[in-house]
Amino acid sequence: MSGAGSPTVVVDGTGLTIVIIAGRWHDVITDGLIAGATRVLEASGATFSLVRVPGSFELPVAAKVALENGADAVVALGVIIRGGTPHFEYVSAAATDGLTRVALDTGKPVGFGVLTLDDEQQGLDRAGLPGSKEDKGEEAASAAINTAQVLRGLRMPKR
Repeated sequence: MSGAGSPTVVVDGTGLTIVIIAGRWHDVITDGLIAGATRVLEASGATFSLVRVPGSFELPVAAKVALENGADAVVALGVIIRGGTPHFEYVSAAATDGLTRVALDTGKPVGFGVLTLDDEQQGLDRAGLPGSKEDKGEEAASAAINTAQVLRGLRMPKR
């Protein structure tokens, strides 16, 4: 599994406002990702909300609006499963490039929880469900909170 070697991060979201933005495709997997992100955010003490968008293609624009309107970070969750057409590549690239651009343009973190998969089983293995090997929703939320705290520290005036 690709989760081997992942860091252990202490997550303190006190004083942070986080928005989970999740696509609606592949609801069993997506709901697992949302549950993992929610667990981390609740345990961290962050204030958070959930917004649903039609799919992964729409994640960047919703993330941008959330960050421009006061969110300290976004957790972007989506599921894209390869099919028989180039559609997979287009949507995967658009979501990834768009979320990267949003983070750089706003100077705020986007926890990346967009799964790009060859088949549904790979998503079930990563969704934090009973029997899953990984919890990518949890990882994306942890990364968003941790990065928001790092950025907050970098922006503090030096004494």
